[in-house]
Amino acid sequence: MPLPHLQTLDTLTATILIDNDLDPISPIPPDTVDITNGLIRTLATSSPHGVHDRGDAHKELRMEDICCAAHGVSILVTATKDGQQHSVLFDAGPEGGVWEGNVRRLGLQAESVEVVMLSHWHRDHSGGLTRAIELITEAKKASGSSAPTIVDLHPDRPEYRGMAIGKEIISLQADPTFEEIEHAGGEIRKEAEGHTILDDFFYISGEIPRRTTYETGLKGGMRFEKDQDENEEEGDWFSDEIIADERFLMCNLKGKGIVMFTACSHAGVVNCARHAVKLLDDVPLHAIIGGFHLATSEAAQMESTVQDLKKLDPAVILPGHCTGWRAKFAIERQMPGAMVPCSVGMRIKF
Repeated sequence: MPLPHLQTLDTLTATILIDNDLDPISPIPPDTVDITNGLIRTLATSSPHGVHDRGDAHKELRMEDICCAAHGVSILVTATKDGQQHSVLFDAGPEGGVWEGNVRRLGLQAESVEVVMLSHWHRDHSGGLTRAIELITEAKKASGSSAPTIVDLHPDRPEYRGMAIGKEIISLQADPTFEEIEHAGGEIRKEAEGHTILDDFFYISGEIPRRTTYETGLKGGMRFEKDQDENEEEGDWFSDEIIADERFLMCNLKGKGIVMFTACSHAGVVNCARHAVKLLDDVPLHAIIGGFHLATSEAAQMESTVQDLKKLDPAVILPGHCTGWRAKFAIERQMPGAMVPCSVGMRIKF
């Protein structure tokens, strides 16, 4: 159904806190986005480390000031409208240490985060959740704020997720429990359906409709559920290739259109993008950012995906995390000049 109440935003920035990619050197294609942090040139010229014993050199670039990549996603999204600002944290990456370290390197004010959204229950997106919530809550208290740290979660949390590799099932680490998230300071809101947040600045989708024939989910995906008998510790593994709990985040930027944040696109990035466009009828698709889960795809699926992305005609495309180098090459070949590196540490202004 359409979203008549989703606000049209004046400005939108995204800071990549965690991604698989680290590329602070490559130039950004013209007429795409503005990068205000995360590139070596910016890090070097804004370095706070002064030196006085090296001739005409007065600053030192230190490697520990460069953000670290990790297998996962975490993006801080900040928007303004009519002088009002709201911020949402989209996922928290695989573990708290990387999230905390990169926030420190970037000098971010964690207290600005009003809502933490988990896209789906997979450890590379949820592993840093409790530490992120702790740091955000501590920063709010230190700043004198009594505002809660809202955590927007899908209610269907598996006991464990895993993967079938041949005849063997490999379990992932458990996602944080609802109790652990609350103990960290989060105020949980369980949401299975699509809804807006933060004065209608952002929209969080519900389950994403599956329309294409070639986007079939996570091959080999499994989930473990314990037996219903509370005295039983045993359970069973079931096929879970659909990953139905995955949700995307989107907003509408004035003069440009839809900006969609997708963590893994287990429903298919084309299905995600088409659903976003359908929700905001007559609003163009401006940008897609996040993981497209094409790293292990067959060539035919990759080709169909890129061809249909091209038909959607986004002005900017930032493939990261699980997209894979082959898909990025195909996107650049089919959509030259539209692809921007999704490099950890970048602050992107759309």
